Amino acid sequence: MFTKLRNNISQMQMIALGFFCIILIGTLLLMTPLASRAGTWTDFLTALFTSTSATCVTGLVTVSTAVHWSLFGKCVILLLIQIGGLGFMSVMTATSLLLRRTITLRERMVIGAGFGLDSSGGIVRLMRRVLVGTFLFEGVGAALLSIRFVQQFGPLRGVGMGVFHAVSAFCNGGFDLMGTPDDPFCSLVHYAEDPLVSLTIMALIVLGGLGFFVWSDVWDHRRFRSLSLHSKLVLAMSGVLLGGGFLLTLLFEWSNPATLGGMTLPHKLLAAAFQSVTLRTAGFNTIDESALTGPSQAVACVLMLIGGSPGSTAGGLKTVTVAVLALSAVSALRGRTSVTAFGRTIEPRSIMNAVALTVIGVTISLGGACVIAFIENAPMNLCLYETASAFGTVGLTMSLTPSLSAVSHIMLIVLMYFGRVGVLTLGVAVFLRRSEPPKLKFPSGNVMIG
Repeated sequence: MFTKLRNNISQMQMIALGFFCIILIGTLLLMTPLASRAGTWTDFLTALFTSTSATCVTGLVTVSTAVHWSLFGKCVILLLIQIGGLGFMSVMTATSLLLRRTITLRERMVIGAGFGLDSSGGIVRLMRRVLVGTFLFEGVGAALLSIRFVQQFGPLRGVGMGVFHAVSAFCNGGFDLMGTPDDPFCSLVHYAEDPLVSLTIMALIVLGGLGFFVWSDVWDHRRFRSLSLHSKLVLAMSGVLLGGGFLLTLLFEWSNPATLGGMTLPHKLLAAAFQSVTLRTAGFNTIDESALTGPSQAVACVLMLIGGSPGSTAGGLKTVTVAVLALSAVSALRGRTSVTAFGRTIEPRSIMNAVALTVIGVTISLGGACVIAFIENAPMNLCLYETASAFGTVGLTMSLTPSLSAVSHIMLIVLMYFGRVGVLTLGVAVFLRRSEPPKLKFPSGNVMIG
């Protein structure tokens, strides 16, 4: 019966259902007294919110990770972050590779769908590179972070802190263990002027957010001109967004005494660079997000909605989506009927997907903000910041999330799930039926735009 049911489920449905099951298992584990530091049961909604945030590698929390959860609870959260970052099918594939079990064609197709690949060819080779690269980057990051944390927290706890934050940063999770009873949601504010911690976290965030296919492509070809169109768009757009976010943060926060105003020039540059990088769906912060100026909040919302790159540990609309839309706009202004980039024509289907994803993503984020603002009677800018952070699976907050009601928390849970699994994936999983050619072909019609 199970085999029959599995065979009737599409790849997209498998991905959506897989993430849902991981979230549910994580919720049940976090509810147990073993997971809380106080040794008491954690309420269902708090456990569900934390499990969703960890699995969807977001970082939004309603309780302090360091203060509320026990060692077991933190290990569960770390495991959920790792599974959510790599994808549950990737973890299952890794297990199969370790056990030397043959990976079936269906498993290859599901993995390919999860990474946004058109074919299942070369999946095993890609997965080996993903696993080796992941543990290599996380291992080096953990070692570098441990240098600082061992000095502060001792050998055992310091190494544990290094491992946790390296995995969280690479998977763009945004969870941290820096909270205290007096300051439960401080994140990495105390390391704003620490180059070792800041630069290591930034490097891990960028590497995790580029996408596994881009890694493989760069490893194979080494030269930019030899890369695929996808990799070129990812690298170019990532550079533009990181540079733009850095410059705009400096511009809008330079004289703000609550953020960059009181820092020296090198520390201003470091903190602004960190802010730009963390908006790529990371969720750590070294400056007080609630103290940002209005323009910085607007920039942050846009960058959070965009998120990382396809086939990566990040969520959001994705860099390639925005790149395709920007190129389409340029082509329209030039009066061209096709969209080109780096000597290649972008397929109309990709343009249609980019438009659909952007419209749906912006709509549900704005709609969610309106609902929360109405329920909580809170300022719209704060609510939009939270929903953009949730949908982009970023995890940054203006200190609003912990104080929200149950209904608003459920809204953020839905947005985190949508942002990580993908709007198009969920749409196909829900609405796709057996593929059939259209019975009718309608005549063309023209409409006026602009």
